[in-house]
Amino acid sequence: MVDNDSRGSGRRAASVLTAAWHRSGLGSRRTYEHRPERVPRRLGRSGLAIGIDIGGTKVAAGVVDPRGVVLDERRQLTPGSDPRAVEAAIVELVRELSADHRVVSVGIGAAGWMDLSSSMVLFSPHLAWRNEPLRENLERLLRRRVVLSNDADAAGWAEWRFGAGHGQSRLVCITLGTGIGGAMVMDSRLERGRFGLAGEFGHQVIMPQGHRCECGNRGCWEQYASGNALGREARELARANSPVAQELLRRVGGAVDTITGAVVTELALAGDAACRELVEEVGDWLGLGLSNLAAALDPGMFVIGGGLCEAGELLLEPARRAFGRNLTGRGFRPAAQISLAALGPRAGMIGAADLSRISSGSRS
Repeated sequence: MVDNDSRGSGRRAASVLTAAWHRSGLGSRRTYEHRPERVPRRLGRSGLAIGIDIGGTKVAAGVVDPRGVVLDERRQLTPGSDPRAVEAAIVELVRELSADHRVVSVGIGAAGWMDLSSSMVLFSPHLAWRNEPLRENLERLLRRRVVLSNDADAAGWAEWRFGAGHGQSRLVCITLGTGIGGAMVMDSRLERGRFGLAGEFGHQVIMPQGHRCECGNRGCWEQYASGNALGREARELARANSPVAQELLRRVGGAVDTITGAVVTELALAGDAACRELVEEVGDWLGLGLSNLAAALDPGMFVIGGGLCEAGELLLEPARRAFGRNLTGRGFRPAAQISLAALGPRAGMIGAADLSRISSGSRS
Protein backbone atom coordinates (compact mmCIF):
# COMPACT_ATOMS: atom_id res chain seq x y z
CA MET A 1 0.00 0.00 0.00
CA VAL A 2 1.34 3.46 -1.01
CA ASP A 3 0.95 6.26 1.55
CA ASN A 4 -0.32 9.77 0.74
CA ASP A 5 3.15 11.35 1.11
CA SER A 6 4.51 9.00 -1.54
CA ARG A 7 1.63 9.85 -3.87
CA GLY A 8 2.26 13.55 -3.30
CA SER A 9 5.98 13.20 -4.01
CA GLY A 10 5.20 11.27 -7.20
CA ARG A 11 2.76 13.92 -8.39
CA ARG A 12 5.26 16.72 -7.66
CA ALA A 13 8.02 14.86 -9.53
CA ALA A 14 5.70 14.26 -12.49
CA SER A 15 4.74 17.94 -12.48
CA VAL A 16 8.39 19.00 -12.53
CA LEU A 17 9.17 16.59 -15.40
CA THR A 18 6.12 17.74 -17.37
CA ALA A 19 7.10 21.40 -16.95
CA ALA A 20 10.65 20.65 -18.10
CA TRP A 21 9.28 18.67 -21.06
CA HIS A 22 7.16 21.62 -22.22
CA ARG A 23 9.93 24.17 -21.61
CA SER A 24 12.21 22.11 -23.86
CA GLY A 25 9.64 22.24 -26.65
CA LEU A 26 9.56 18.43 -26.85
CA GLY A 27 6.06 18.32 -25.45
CA SER A 28 4.74 20.94 -27.87
CA ARG A 29 2.65 19.96 -30.85
CA ARG A 30 4.82 22.06 -33.09
CA THR A 31 7.58 19.45 -32.63
CA TYR A 32 5.70 17.25 -35.10
CA GLU A 33 5.02 19.92 -37.68
CA HIS A 34 7.19 20.37 -40.77
CA ARG A 35 9.02 23.67 -40.39
CA PRO A 36 11.03 25.35 -43.15
CA GLU A 37 14.76 24.83 -42.94
CA ARG A 38 16.92 27.93 -43.01
CA VAL A 39 19.61 27.94 -45.67
CA PRO A 40 22.91 27.85 -43.75
CA ARG A 41 25.00 31.00 -43.96
CA ARG A 42 27.87 29.08 -45.50
CA LEU A 43 25.78 28.51 -48.65
CA GLY A 44 25.66 32.22 -49.45
CA ARG A 45 29.01 32.48 -51.23
CA SER A 46 29.69 35.19 -53.79
CA GLY A 47 30.95 35.04 -57.34
CA LEU A 48 29.73 33.69 -60.66
CA ALA A 49 29.81 29.99 -61.44
CA ILE A 50 29.35 27.96 -64.61
CA GLY A 51 26.88 25.10 -64.46
CA ILE A 52 26.84 22.34 -67.09
CA ASP A 53 23.83 20.05 -67.45
CA ILE A 54 24.60 16.91 -69.50
CA GLY A 55 21.52 14.99 -70.53
CA GLY A 56 20.75 12.24 -72.99
CA THR A 57 20.11 14.70 -75.84
CA LYS A 58 21.80 18.01 -74.96
CA VAL A 59 24.66 19.69 -73.12
CA ALA A 60 23.49 22.99 -71.63
CA ALA A 61 25.83 25.47 -69.95
CA GLY A 62 25.12 28.70 -68.11
CA VAL A 63 26.73 31.41 -66.00
CA VAL A 64 24.80 31.57 -62.72
CA ASP A 65 24.95 34.19 -59.96
CA PRO A 66 24.58 33.44 -56.20
CA ARG A 67 20.81 34.07 -56.36
CA GLY A 68 20.34 31.32 -58.94
CA VAL A 69 19.87 33.72 -61.85
CA VAL A 70 21.22 32.55 -65.23
CA LEU A 71 23.11 35.46 -66.82
CA ASP A 72 24.32 33.77 -70.01
CA GLU A 73 23.94 30.32 -71.55
CA ARG A 74 24.96 28.06 -74.43
CA ARG A 75 23.98 24.56 -75.54
CA GLN A 76 24.99 21.77 -77.89
CA LEU A 77 23.61 18.38 -78.88
CA THR A 78 25.06 15.54 -76.80
CA PRO A 79 27.52 13.38 -78.75
CA GLY A 80 26.39 10.42 -76.63
CA SER A 81 28.36 7.62 -78.29
CA ASP A 82 31.83 9.04 -77.54
CA PRO A 83 32.95 10.11 -74.02
CA ARG A 84 35.85 12.15 -75.44
CA ALA A 85 33.45 14.07 -77.68
CA VAL A 86 31.25 14.88 -74.68
CA GLU A 87 34.29 16.20 -72.83
CA ALA A 88 35.28 18.31 -75.84
CA ALA A 89 31.78 19.81 -75.98
CA ILE A 90 31.96 20.72 -72.28
CA VAL A 91 35.38 22.31 -72.65
CA GLU A 92 34.20 24.38 -75.61
CA LEU A 93 31.16 25.66 -73.71
CA VAL A 94 33.19 26.55 -70.60
CA ARG A 95 35.77 28.44 -72.64
CA GLU A 96 33.09 30.38 -74.52
CA LEU A 97 31.38 31.46 -71.30
CA SER A 98 34.63 32.17 -69.43
CA ALA A 99 35.69 34.55 -72.18
CA ASP A 100 32.80 36.88 -71.29
CA HIS A 101 32.50 36.32 -67.53
CA ARG A 102 34.85 36.04 -64.59
CA VAL A 103 33.83 32.80 -62.92
CA VAL A 104 34.98 31.26 -59.63
CA SER A 105 34.00 27.64 -60.22
CA VAL A 106 32.60 25.08 -62.66
CA GLY A 107 29.98 22.49 -61.79
CA ILE A 108 28.89 19.52 -63.92
CA GLY A 109 25.55 17.78 -63.58
CA ALA A 110 25.83 14.50 -65.50
CA ALA A 111 23.21 11.85 -66.23
CA GLY A 112 24.71 8.81 -64.54
CA TRP A 113 25.61 7.05 -61.31
CA MET A 114 28.54 8.61 -59.45
CA ASP A 115 30.92 7.07 -56.97
CA LEU A 116 30.78 8.52 -53.47
CA SER A 117 33.72 10.86 -54.13
CA SER A 118 31.89 12.35 -57.13
CA SER A 119 34.95 11.85 -59.28
CA MET A 120 33.84 9.00 -61.53
CA VAL A 121 30.70 8.20 -63.52
CA LEU A 122 30.19 4.50 -62.83
CA PHE A 123 27.42 3.96 -65.37
CA SER A 124 25.00 5.95 -67.49
CA PRO A 125 22.01 4.20 -69.09
CA HIS A 126 21.69 6.87 -71.79
CA LEU A 127 25.35 7.84 -72.39
CA ALA A 128 28.56 5.93 -73.20
CA TRP A 129 30.07 6.25 -69.71
CA ARG A 130 31.33 3.15 -67.91
CA ASN A 131 33.72 3.80 -64.96
CA GLU A 132 34.57 7.12 -66.57
CA PRO A 133 36.94 9.44 -64.57
CA LEU A 134 35.03 12.47 -65.80
CA ARG A 135 36.11 14.95 -63.12
CA GLU A 136 39.80 14.16 -63.51
CA ASN A 137 39.60 14.40 -67.30
CA LEU A 138 37.81 17.74 -67.23
CA GLU A 139 40.12 19.24 -64.61
CA ARG A 140 43.08 18.32 -66.79
CA LEU A 141 41.49 19.81 -69.91
CA LEU A 142 40.17 22.98 -68.24
CA ARG A 143 43.08 23.45 -65.81
CA ARG A 144 40.70 24.36 -63.04
CA ARG A 145 38.79 22.61 -60.27
CA VAL A 146 35.53 20.95 -61.33
CA VAL A 147 32.70 19.75 -59.07
CA LEU A 148 30.80 16.75 -60.45
CA SER A 149 27.28 15.72 -59.45
CA ASN A 150 24.41 13.69 -60.80
CA ASP A 151 22.17 15.85 -63.01
CA ALA A 152 19.03 15.05 -61.03
CA ASP A 153 20.84 15.87 -57.76
CA ALA A 154 21.81 19.22 -59.27
CA ALA A 155 18.22 19.95 -60.34
CA GLY A 156 16.84 18.90 -56.96
CA TRP A 157 19.35 21.11 -55.15
CA ALA A 158 18.36 24.06 -57.33
CA GLU A 159 14.66 23.57 -56.61
CA TRP A 160 15.39 23.40 -52.88
CA ARG A 161 17.65 26.46 -52.91
CA PHE A 162 15.77 28.72 -55.30
CA GLY A 163 12.61 27.03 -56.60
CA ALA A 164 9.40 25.23 -55.70
CA GLY A 165 10.92 23.32 -52.77
CA HIS A 166 12.53 26.29 -51.03
CA GLY A 167 12.16 25.96 -47.26
CA GLN A 168 11.24 22.28 -47.25
CA SER A 169 13.10 20.14 -44.71
CA ARG A 170 12.39 16.87 -46.59
CA LEU A 171 12.22 17.24 -50.36
CA VAL A 172 12.18 14.65 -53.14
CA CYS A 173 12.65 15.94 -56.68
CA ILE A 174 11.66 13.84 -59.71
CA THR A 175 12.82 14.79 -63.22
CA LEU A 176 10.83 13.36 -66.13
CA GLY A 177 12.73 13.43 -69.41
CA THR A 178 14.42 10.74 -71.48
CA GLY A 179 14.15 8.65 -68.29
CA ILE A 180 13.38 9.45 -64.66
CA GLY A 181 15.93 11.06 -62.39
CA GLY A 182 15.58 11.69 -58.69
CA ALA A 183 17.14 13.61 -55.83
CA MET A 184 16.60 13.98 -52.09
CA VAL A 185 17.42 17.01 -49.98
CA MET A 186 17.21 16.09 -46.31
CA ASP A 187 17.94 18.64 -43.57
CA SER A 188 19.78 21.03 -45.87
CA ARG A 189 21.97 18.45 -47.57
CA LEU A 190 21.80 16.17 -50.58
CA GLU A 191 21.23 12.58 -49.51
CA ARG A 192 23.31 10.32 -51.75
CA GLY A 193 23.21 7.06 -49.81
CA ARG A 194 26.03 4.85 -48.56
CA PHE A 195 27.70 4.40 -51.96
CA GLY A 196 26.63 7.67 -53.62
CA LEU A 197 23.94 6.00 -55.73
CA ALA A 198 20.73 7.07 -53.99
CA GLY A 199 17.95 8.72 -55.97
CA GLU A 200 17.83 6.38 -58.98
CA PHE A 201 14.09 6.16 -58.55
CA GLY A 202 13.46 5.60 -62.25
CA HIS A 203 14.98 2.15 -61.95
CA GLN A 204 12.70 0.82 -59.25
CA VAL A 205 10.97 -2.20 -60.82
CA ILE A 206 7.29 -1.34 -60.92
CA MET A 207 6.12 -3.97 -63.44
CA PRO A 208 7.94 -7.32 -63.16
CA GLN A 209 8.78 -8.73 -66.61
CA GLY A 210 7.64 -5.46 -68.15
CA HIS A 211 9.30 -3.33 -70.83
CA ARG A 212 13.06 -3.75 -71.18
CA CYS A 213 15.06 -0.84 -69.75
CA GLU A 214 18.47 0.50 -70.86
CA CYS A 215 19.78 -0.31 -67.36
CA GLY A 216 19.38 -4.03 -68.10
CA ASN A 217 16.28 -4.74 -66.02
CA ARG A 218 12.65 -5.10 -67.03
CA GLY A 219 9.70 -3.06 -65.83
CA CYS A 220 11.54 -0.01 -64.48
CA TRP A 221 9.38 2.96 -63.50
CA GLU A 222 10.90 5.13 -66.23
CA GLN A 223 9.59 2.73 -68.85
CA TYR A 224 6.06 3.81 -67.87
CA ALA A 225 6.26 7.38 -66.57
CA SER A 226 8.84 9.23 -68.70
CA GLY A 227 8.91 11.23 -71.92
CA ASN A 228 10.26 8.17 -73.72
CA ALA A 229 7.39 6.05 -72.40
CA LEU A 230 4.85 8.59 -73.62
CA GLY A 231 6.38 8.62 -77.10
CA ARG A 232 6.54 4.82 -77.25
CA GLU A 233 2.87 4.39 -76.33
CA ALA A 234 1.84 7.01 -78.89
CA ARG A 235 3.86 5.30 -81.64
CA GLU A 236 2.21 1.97 -80.86
CA LEU A 237 -1.20 3.59 -81.14
CA ALA A 238 -0.26 5.24 -84.43
CA ARG A 239 1.18 2.03 -85.90
CA ALA A 240 -2.13 0.32 -85.23
CA ASN A 241 -3.71 3.05 -87.39
CA SER A 242 -6.26 3.63 -84.67
CA PRO A 243 -9.05 6.08 -85.57
CA VAL A 244 -8.21 8.07 -82.42
CA ALA A 245 -4.60 8.55 -83.62
CA GLN A 246 -5.39 10.31 -86.90
CA GLU A 247 -4.56 13.81 -85.66
CA LEU A 248 -1.30 12.49 -84.27
CA LEU A 249 -0.45 10.92 -87.65
CA ARG A 250 -1.36 14.12 -89.48
CA ARG A 251 0.91 16.14 -87.21
CA VAL A 252 3.96 14.04 -88.18
CA GLY A 253 2.98 13.55 -91.82
CA GLY A 254 2.54 9.81 -91.30
CA ALA A 255 6.15 9.37 -90.11
CA VAL A 256 5.37 7.29 -87.02
CA ASP A 257 8.98 7.03 -85.88
CA THR A 258 9.16 10.80 -85.41
CA ILE A 259 6.45 10.80 -82.74
CA THR A 260 7.97 11.85 -79.41
CA GLY A 261 6.68 12.65 -75.98
CA ALA A 262 7.02 16.35 -76.81
CA VAL A 263 4.74 15.98 -79.87
CA VAL A 264 2.14 14.12 -77.80
CA THR A 265 2.29 16.75 -75.06
CA GLU A 266 1.82 19.57 -77.56
CA LEU A 267 -1.28 17.91 -79.03
CA ALA A 268 -2.65 17.09 -75.58
CA LEU A 269 -2.38 20.75 -74.56
CA ALA A 270 -4.17 21.67 -77.80
CA GLY A 271 -7.08 19.43 -76.79
CA ASP A 272 -6.53 16.19 -78.73
CA ALA A 273 -8.48 13.54 -76.81
CA ALA A 274 -6.20 10.59 -77.58
CA CYS A 275 -3.06 12.47 -76.59
CA ARG A 276 -4.68 13.71 -73.39
CA GLU A 277 -5.52 10.10 -72.54
CA LEU A 278 -1.93 9.04 -73.18
CA VAL A 279 -0.62 11.80 -70.88
CA GLU A 280 -3.13 10.81 -68.19
CA GLU A 281 -1.94 7.18 -68.35
CA VAL A 282 1.64 8.35 -67.76
CA GLY A 283 0.30 10.45 -64.87
CA ASP A 284 -1.28 7.35 -63.34
CA TRP A 285 2.08 5.54 -63.44
CA LEU A 286 3.78 8.62 -62.00
CA GLY A 287 1.40 8.72 -59.04
CA LEU A 288 1.84 5.02 -58.35
CA GLY A 289 5.62 5.38 -58.21
CA LEU A 290 5.36 8.44 -55.96
CA SER A 291 3.19 6.50 -53.50
CA ASN A 292 5.96 3.88 -53.25
CA LEU A 293 8.52 6.61 -52.56
CA ALA A 294 6.26 8.19 -49.93
CA ALA A 295 6.03 4.84 -48.12
CA ALA A 296 9.83 4.60 -48.03
CA LEU A 297 10.94 8.22 -47.58
CA ASP A 298 7.97 10.24 -46.21
CA PRO A 299 8.95 13.64 -47.71
CA GLY A 300 6.97 16.82 -47.19
CA MET A 301 6.95 17.59 -50.91
CA PHE A 302 7.54 16.00 -54.28
CA VAL A 303 8.75 18.48 -56.90
CA ILE A 304 8.20 17.23 -60.44
CA GLY A 305 10.42 18.67 -63.18
CA GLY A 306 11.82 17.79 -66.58
CA GLY A 307 10.59 18.18 -70.13
CA LEU A 308 7.45 16.10 -69.65
CA CYS A 309 6.17 18.67 -67.17
CA GLU A 310 5.24 20.91 -70.09
CA ALA A 311 1.95 18.99 -69.79
CA GLY A 312 1.38 20.70 -66.43
CA GLU A 313 -1.83 19.77 -64.65
CA LEU A 314 -2.80 17.35 -67.43
CA LEU A 315 -0.03 15.19 -65.98
CA LEU A 316 -0.15 16.14 -62.31
CA GLU A 317 -3.88 15.79 -61.67
CA PRO A 318 -4.01 12.08 -62.58
CA ALA A 319 -0.71 11.64 -60.71
CA ARG A 320 -2.24 13.12 -57.55
CA ARG A 321 -5.31 10.88 -57.87
CA ALA A 322 -3.19 7.75 -58.32
CA PHE A 323 -0.95 8.84 -55.45
CA GLY A 324 -3.97 9.19 -53.17
CA ARG A 325 -5.39 5.80 -54.21
CA ASN A 326 -2.14 3.94 -53.55
CA LEU A 327 -0.65 5.81 -50.58
CA THR A 328 0.10 3.49 -47.66
CA GLY A 329 -2.01 4.51 -44.64
CA ARG A 330 -4.20 6.77 -46.79
CA GLY A 331 -6.81 8.58 -44.74
CA PHE A 332 -4.78 8.20 -41.54
CA ARG A 333 -1.57 10.09 -42.36
CA PRO A 334 -0.46 13.42 -43.81
CA ALA A 335 0.24 13.30 -47.54
CA ALA A 336 3.12 15.03 -49.31
CA GLN A 337 2.44 17.89 -51.68
CA ILE A 338 3.03 17.21 -55.37
CA SER A 339 4.11 20.39 -57.16
CA LEU A 340 5.57 21.38 -60.49
CA ALA A 341 9.19 22.49 -60.48
CA ALA A 342 9.70 26.23 -60.75
CA LEU A 343 13.04 26.50 -62.56
CA GLY A 344 12.23 24.61 -65.76
CA PRO A 345 14.98 23.17 -67.97
CA ARG A 346 17.60 25.42 -66.34
CA ALA A 347 17.37 23.68 -62.95
CA GLY A 348 20.27 21.31 -63.66
CA MET A 349 22.72 24.03 -64.67
CA ILE A 350 21.62 26.27 -61.77
CA GLY A 351 22.11 23.49 -59.25
CA ALA A 352 25.43 22.35 -60.70
CA ALA A 353 26.74 25.92 -60.59
CA ASP A 354 25.54 26.47 -57.02
CA LEU A 355 27.01 23.18 -55.78
CA SER A 356 30.35 24.09 -57.34
CA ARG A 357 30.32 27.52 -55.71
CA ILE A 358 29.53 26.01 -52.31
CA SER A 359 32.17 23.31 -52.70
CA SER A 360 34.85 25.58 -54.13
CA GLY A 361 37.94 25.38 -52.00
CA SER A 362 36.55 22.61 -49.74
CA ARG A 363 38.27 19.75 -51.56
CA SER A 364 41.94 19.09 -51.06
